[in-house]
Amino acid sequence: MRLVEALVLGLVQGLTEFIPVSSSAHLRIAGLFLQGGKDPGAAFTAIIQLGTELAVLVYFWRDIVRIVRAFVLGLLGSKGANGLPRVARSDPDYRLGWLIIIGSVPIVLLGLAFQKMIETTFRSLWIVAIDLIVFGVLLGIADRIGRKRKTVDDLTTRDGVIYGLAQALALVPGVSRSGGTIGAGLLLGYTREAAARYSFLLALPAVFGSGLYELFKVVKDPCSTANAVANSCTPELFTAGDTLAATVVAFLVGLVVIRFFLRYLSRGSFMPFVAYRVVLGLLLVGLLGAGVIQP
Repeated sequence: MRLVEALVLGLVQGLTEFIPVSSSAHLRIAGLFLQGGKDPGAAFTAIIQLGTELAVLVYFWRDIVRIVRAFVLGLLGSKGANGLPRVARSDPDYRLGWLIIIGSVPIVLLGLAFQKMIETTFRSLWIVAIDLIVFGVLLGIADRIGRKRKTVDDLTTRDGVIYGLAQALALVPGVSRSGGTIGAGLLLGYTREAAARYSFLLALPAVFGSGLYELFKVVKDPCSTANAVANSCTPELFTAGDTLAATVVAFLVGLVVIRFFLRYLSRGSFMPFVAYRVVLGLLLVGLLGAGVIQP
């Protein structure tokens, strides 16, 4: 049963990571239907997110290689390295490399500063429900009033910092990493597709870093009760094999969802996702208020 539950959670992660509905919130809610209604945990969530970020790496491989190449050549070329082609600091890919680094700083600093609260307090279903509603409405407003003219090449340092701060909000389940960053992009005047594309690229350092850090902690101290990956010491939680299986499912499903979502954004709005978030949030509030589920 644990393997089946892990596979279901991997499916949920793959389906919800890239659309603005908060994958961490859905994993938290899905935990209600596990044996004993257990929260899958922040560590398990961070590790299986490696699967969806690997999907980003595969899907945007050419873009990522181009950005990394321009960034490295820009740094080395500016120091006068012999035999290396020069890349101007005004080059869009060189600037994009810097902006991804700058935009990753807020979530790293805040993630370390509030790690305990992220793993405990912030996972309350009351917080999840309120965030689903509030940030869903904010996304709808951003989609309605955003000018939708700028492309990724128009990114500035100021915009990169704002994107980074919006991404940091996703440390709280219910906000949505893609929803927060895409919403910020829309308010800054970027097109839906440009906002989503940069959101996916911006997530790579932070999510890979978080997932690998949690994986390191599990390997280093497998019997820690803070780790949501099971072993012989905590048999009621997921095993390493279960977690790996969930990560693979998240990767495969995530690849399909990225393609679908980017195609959808060329003609569709975020309003269906806004409505879904609000309805789900209100449903959670009602169930919590009635005592049907516990926070």
